[in-house]
Amino acid sequence: MTRRAVIDGGIVVNIIEAGPDFELPGKTLVDAGNASIGWSWDGEAFTSPPAPPVTADQVDAERDRRIDAGFAFNGVHYQSAPKDRENIAGAATAALGAMMAGVQPGDLRWHGGGDDFRWIAADNTEHDMDAQTTFAFGQEAMRHKQAHIFAARVLKDMDPIPADYATNEAYWP
Repeated sequence: MTRRAVIDGGIVVNIIEAGPDFELPGKTLVDAGNASIGWSWDGEAFTSPPAPPVTADQVDAERDRRIDAGFAFNGVHYQSAPKDRENIAGAATAALGAMMAGVQPGDLRWHGGGDDFRWIAADNTEHDMDAQTTFAFGQEAMRHKQAHIFAARVLKDMDPIPADYATNEAYWP
């Protein structure tokens, strides 16, 4: 018994285990080699089917993965999953309010607490932030997300969407 490809109209429609003398009326049987269902057969060689086209949903998933992967601010990598972005936006809003109330650069207790305000980076190091830095941090988080949204839009407008959309860094910020 050997692995045999059942060919119909030049396309592998099945892979079976069969002896060399086994026949199927109206079908061509050849040694399957590395062929799979859906491959084409030209009488001499197998050709894999073309990859299915990339979809907008696939680009959106890659966009979201990259947004959630974090971003750099002042040379430090910070997390940016949805809960992180929510926390950053809240802190940036509070910082803007403190700035509007006149808090000065360098004041690390701008938030009204008894301890200096700090943020924990992706590597678990703590970084002091005054209100102005915290607001800039929030702006950078927003830029990070927005840049990926617009990069994904450019990809989705391509026809076809490039097969290397997820691995070619040239497409992404």
